[in-house]
Amino acid sequence: MSLYVLLKIVHILSGAVLFGTGAGIAFFMLRAHATKDAKTVAEVGRIVVLADFVFTATAVVIQPISGLALIHLQGWSLTSSWLLAAYGLYVLIGVCWLPVVWIQYQMMK
Repeated sequence: MSLYVLLKIVHILSGAVLFGTGAGIAFFMLRAHATKDAKTVAEVGRIVVLADFVFTATAVVIQPISGLALIHLQGWSLTSSWLLAAYGLYVLIGVCWLPVVWIQYQMMK
């Protein structure tokens, strides 16, 4: 297996982890909050905060590293319009995600 294929697999899997954990964590926190039981919200909050740090944060680091490595291997320009759009979306999602992590952390207490 070539380095390019390996990096592509890692990049796709980390993207799937980001999407999957984001959707799953949002679903479980929404369901816990709907119970209106503070103990349930706190317990689910502990689990999702742990999942955010173990899975989501790891994928958040791996995603740009693997992406930049793929760009380098392919010889693409870092300033290609589609890459600039991807960087912007990545930052936008991060700006949306960080406050949610803080809120989840507060709900866990």
